[in-house]
Amino acid sequence: MRNVFAIAGREFRSIFTSPIAYVVLTGFLLLGGWFFFNLVARFNLLVSLYSSFQQMGDASAQLNLNEMVLAPLFQNLAVVLVILVPMITMRSFAEEKRTGTYELLLTSPVGTGQIVVGKFLGAAGFIAIMVALTSIYGLILAAYGNPEIGVMAAGYLGLLLLAITFVAVGLFASSLTENQIIAAVTGLVMLLLLFVIAWPADSLPETPGAILRYLAVTEHFGQMVTGIIDTKSLIYFASMIVGGMFLTQRSVESVRWR
Repeated sequence: MRNVFAIAGREFRSIFTSPIAYVVLTGFLLLGGWFFFNLVARFNLLVSLYSSFQQMGDASAQLNLNEMVLAPLFQNLAVVLVILVPMITMRSFAEEKRTGTYELLLTSPVGTGQIVVGKFLGAAGFIAIMVALTSIYGLILAAYGNPEIGVMAAGYLGLLLLAITFVAVGLFASSLTENQIIAAVTGLVMLLLLFVIAWPADSLPETPGAILRYLAVTEHFGQMVTGIIDTKSLIYFASMIVGGMFLTQRSVESVRWR
């Protein structure tokens, strides 16, 4: 485990030495703040409109903060992560190949599995910080409103699992090439496919349609945003993370046989 944590620390520090990390972090928080501001403003407008009708009674009790603010916020942040996570993971292996340190890393007394896990933990740590910083929006709502804390916590858990899953997929894309741009585009395409793979499900027979729905990350993430933490969804995210790391390990391992 010492080697894993050493690689994870090296990966984590290397992310912060790149200006891309600060651009990604700033852009993510700016977009998140903009989404939050507009969603709260729309919620306040609806409250004021409903309050103008005496028969509506207490409008704030009838309008749900989780449904009208937090759920759309999580959905928007998920789309942003599709674009930004590949920008973080694109350099994990591609940069090592470009600079010539990849061969040194592979010939060191460290297994390929340890290399993959270490790089995954380093990138996942940075992404977890990004997601954790957005908790300020939930704290603001909890301080000045009455959101359902359990539902909000489930949404943040879903967003974190979604982001970590994206990291695993992005690392696999980075292990396929030495060009960072190609790695980022490949990762983006893979993540977009996970978003849209369920689109033709309704026009297919029941079994193929159910398979596509299960493979779609939006199906499981959408459930957690509504406060439903299903074992099936947890298994899905765990399988995607482990599967992405396994494919990355095989991709890295294949270099030794070329």
